[in-house]
This record gives sequence, structure tokens and C-alpha cells, in this order.
Amino acid sequence: MEKVYRFNQSEKKLVEKILDDDVAMINHMILNQEDALPEHDSNSNVYLVVVRGAIEMQIAENPSKRYEKGSIINIPGKIKMNISNVDSEQAEFFVVKAPSPRLYK
Repeated sequence: MEKVYRFNQSEKKLVEKILDDDVAMINHMILNQEDALPEHDSNSNVYLVVVRGAIEMQIAENPSKRYEKGSIINIPGKIKMNISNVDSEQAEFFVVKAPSPRLYK
């Protein structure tokens, strides 16, 4: 009945896909200080769930904002975004894309 998905812990930068089906895609990420993801456009409705540390994110042309542990941030599809960790503590977060980008129009 249930299906269990596992994710890793790491002392280094980590980007891993946990789930990829039509309903949703879930990625798990860990960024150390000065780590960043390449600037990109969101390819679905995106929900970022920060579970440890904090991330700094610039959305579209808006100034960067800091989002700490316990934050869930929603970014609509087709919006430019840039995510980084400027703190000494690791930033860990999950990226939930719903629906899967392959079905997003």
C-alpha cells in the first residue's frame, strides 16, 4: 500500500530527486555556505520547505529575501529564481513541484 521514499544527509552540497510522478516531483537539497543553485525559471508550481538553516532567494526582479527553518515558500510557474546559502549553517530544504513539470503547461 504505502511506498517509502528515502533521502540522504551530507556534509557536502547535495541535490537529489526523491519522487517523480505525474502528481508531484520532490527534490531534496542541502547547501553549505556560499553554495547556490543556478538561476533558473520555475518549471511548475513550486513549494520550498526549509527544514534546517536558512536560504536566501531572489524571485523575479525583486530584492533577495531570507527564509528560515519552518518556512514554506510558494513560487508560481515560469518565474525566475535564484537560491543560495549565505550562512555558516547548512541549509536543507525540499522542493515540491506540483504537478510534475512534464505536465505543467
